[in-house]
Amino acid sequence: MALKVLNSDHPTKEKPSREEVPAREGTANLMDDVFEQMEEDGHEQVIFFRHRGSGLKSIIAIHDTTMGPALGGCRMVPYATTGEALRDVLRLSRGMTYKCGLSDVDFGGGKAVIIGDPLTDKSPELFRAFGRFIGGLNGRFYTGTDMGTMPEDFVHAARESRCFVGLPVTHGGSGDTSIPTAYGVIQGFRATAQHLWGTTDLSGLTFAIQGVGKVGARLVAQLVEEGARLIIADVNTDRVRELKEEYGDSVETADVKTVHRYPCDIFAPCAIGGVINDATIDELTCSAVVGSANNQLARERHGDALHERGILYAPDYLVNAGGLIQVADELNGYHKDRVMEKTRAIYEMLLKIYQLSREEDLPVCRAADRLVLERLRQVADLKRILLGFKPHR
Repeated sequence: MALKVLNSDHPTKEKPSREEVPAREGTANLMDDVFEQMEEDGHEQVIFFRHRGSGLKSIIAIHDTTMGPALGGCRMVPYATTGEALRDVLRLSRGMTYKCGLSDVDFGGGKAVIIGDPLTDKSPELFRAFGRFIGGLNGRFYTGTDMGTMPEDFVHAARESRCFVGLPVTHGGSGDTSIPTAYGVIQGFRATAQHLWGTTDLSGLTFAIQGVGKVGARLVAQLVEEGARLIIADVNTDRVRELKEEYGDSVETADVKTVHRYPCDIFAPCAIGGVINDATIDELTCSAVVGSANNQLARERHGDALHERGILYAPDYLVNAGGLIQVADELNGYHKDRVMEKTRAIYEMLLKIYQLSREEDLPVCRAADRLVLERLRQVADLKRILLGFKPHR
């Protein structure tokens, strides 16, 4: 059974920024709470899915479809409460609207969460049930991998619906999204260097990289090749040791909890979100924060605080958009060169945001948000032009 909750407000109406709030106790006012949370950030729709046979419990949040059908990944997490899952999917779907808006893809923002332990609760039947529910949205929402899910999971879901992206190459997908993601982050590094130091040359700069998984490891290889100095950290200490052995004196290692404190030119969060927070922000000794992690600011006000401290912040939803650009391109008939060309444009867009921030003395995150909202208004205005209807025969 699917429960839909709709919001008919204009999707591009600017809302005041929202700080996350603790979950309410009890469940008696759950639906009132859903509507209130949707109102705060202008969400269009929330859908709850449940399938008894497979144990599926899922929530889809569609934030804004001004640009086109909603697009966003599906994460599987053993959330402690439904309220926790709801807050996560609402926050993430809003971020996807902004990511799509700056990435020049004709999709809106959405996100899916499956409540469950990815190590013990997965089954083909669960993902097939999920696929049937997604199919029932009739192309309003497209999804793929995120935290706790793998491309192989959605091979099962894709048997029930064509609204899945990021599948394995053997099943028609476009392959490893870490390649364009890392390429986009490099464009972010270059734009930041150009803005701060008047050159795109990264040699001689010091980067502190928190997280050396798929994307972070690619960044390490590229930066070492370009002559940068690196400080790397990851919860997987074996991976850190392997990279140190491979790159020698070009790489210094640090603890993942303290790497942000090291003096550097650019701090690159490439793992968990929320690393720019009340506890860490005064410990930063970098000139800029540029990385691939999602939701690096624990609160929007931390972007304001970075601006006050004179630390440049590259909005993560732009810098890490290479993977989004790739999976969005699958729906148009994947073409690698087209994906890399659009990802390269992150450089120019970031320079534009930096310039607006400097000219109007705005925090970079606020400047980026302004450009997104303006783009949504422009597209909404264009869509006032009726395309017409196919004549009946």
